[in-house]
Amino acid sequence: MTSNAVTVPSGAAALLLASRPLSWINTAYPFAAAYLMTTRQVDTALVVGALFFLVPYNLAMYGVNDVYDYESDAANPRKGGAEGALLPPSTHRLVLASAALLAAPFVVWLILLGGPGSWAVLAVALFAVVAYSAPPMRFKEVPVLDSITSSLHFVLPAVYGLVLAGAAPTPGLGALLLAFFAWGFASHAFGAVQDVLPDRQAGIRSIATALGARATVRTALSAWFAGGVLMTVAPWPGPLAALLALPYLATAWPFRSVSDEASASANRGWRRFLWINYACGFAVTLLLIWYAALHP
Repeated sequence: MTSNAVTVPSGAAALLLASRPLSWINTAYPFAAAYLMTTRQVDTALVVGALFFLVPYNLAMYGVNDVYDYESDAANPRKGGAEGALLPPSTHRLVLASAALLAAPFVVWLILLGGPGSWAVLAVALFAVVAYSAPPMRFKEVPVLDSITSSLHFVLPAVYGLVLAGAAPTPGLGALLLAFFAWGFASHAFGAVQDVLPDRQAGIRSIATALGARATVRTALSAWFAGGVLMTVAPWPGPLAALLALPYLATAWPFRSVSDEASASANRGWRRFLWINYACGFAVTLLLIWYAALHP
C-alpha cells in the first residue's frame, strides 16, 4: 500500500466511510422531492424510500466501488477521505455483505409498496449500482457509458419516486429529468479529469482517459449548458433553475484547455463542485416550495 493510504477502523467506521456521508443527500433528495411533489403527502412509501436512498443505496453504490477499485485507489493520492474511501482488504467482505443485508429489507418493503412499473425502475437502479463497479460488467471502464451510468445513479431515484407516486408524464417533467441527467453526466465526466494519469497508469479506461482531459472538460461544459437550457422548458418557476448551471460552468471553465499532464489540477474545481452542490440544492428546495405554492 502506498503512503497515501490511511488506516480505516473495521466495523461501523469502515461502513460509514464507504457510504460517503457527504453524498447521501444526492440520492435521497431526488427521490423524496419527486415523490412528495407528486403526492403532496408524507406516507410510509416516502419514509422508507428516502431512508433507502439515503444510506443503503449509497453503501451499495460506493462500497462496491471501493472494494473493486482498491488496487488502483491505493495508488491515487486523492483517495482515503471524502473523495473516496481506501478500505483495507480485511474489510471488503464486511462491506459487500453489509451492503446487501442493509438494502434487502428496504427493497422488499418497497416492492410490497409498489407495482410493476416501480419494480422495473428499482431493478434497473440496483443493476446500475452493481454493474458500474463489479466485474464482469465494470461499466465504469467503458468510456462514455461510465458517465451515463453514473448519472443514472442519481436520476433513477427521482424516476423511481415519480413512478411509485403515479406521476403523469409531461413534456416539462421530461425536460427536468433530462436536465438532471445532463448534470449527472457532466459531473462524472469533470470528476474523471483529475484522475487521467492515475487511471492510465493503473490501466483503467474512462471517458477522460479516452477523450483526454481537455475534450472531457469541454464535454462536461456542454452538458451543463444543455441542462440549463432544458430547464427553460419546465413550468414556472422552473426556468429559474437554469441559472444554477452557471456556478458549475464557472467552476469548470478555467480547466477548458487543461492538458493531460496537468489534469490533476482539476481537483481544485472538483473540490469547489462538492460544495456548489449543497448551495444549488438549497436553491432547488426554494424553487420547489415556490412551485408547490403556485400549483397546490
